[in-house]
Amino acid sequence: MKFSEINKDNYKQVSDIYRSGIKTENATFEVNVPSFEAWDQKYLPFGRIIIHKDEIVLGWASLAKVSDRLVYKGVAEVSVYVSPNAQGKGTGTKLLKKLIEISESEGIWTLQCGIMRENVASIQLHKKCGFREIGYREKVGKLNNVWRDNVIMERRSKVVGL
Repeated sequence: MKFSEINKDNYKQVSDIYRSGIKTENATFEVNVPSFEAWDQKYLPFGRIIIHKDEIVLGWASLAKVSDRLVYKGVAEVSVYVSPNAQGKGTGTKLLKKLIEISESEGIWTLQCGIMRENVASIQLHKKCGFREIGYREKVGKLNNVWRDNVIMERRSKVVGL
């Protein structure tokens, strides 16, 4: 397996994986896959990666700003999505570890994420990669008319911002 950057050429496969996540109703509150241009505006210019075998994208991960305030310049929000065909095979772990490595090389000291309470596999993946639960947002948003909780997880770098 190799890592590459997300770009217009591989975004179709990235969006297919995102669509699979949307269909689970446990990965995101989004209900539509954004265009590449909209996706490109949302995420930081670094840490936009795919893991692939040959030309097949197995998963993707990216980082987003949590705030425009200067104090939060070293804090980013993590997104990780793995193809249904690649789940349970260590793909997510490799992807998240690579994203952590990239984030630290770019001066990020804290990674955060919000995960649907029902998404146990994602919570376990993040714990395996050094994240800890710091709380939850109760009934933070509706998905298909059902209020959902979000588990808030965080990972503090052991090399940046000491």
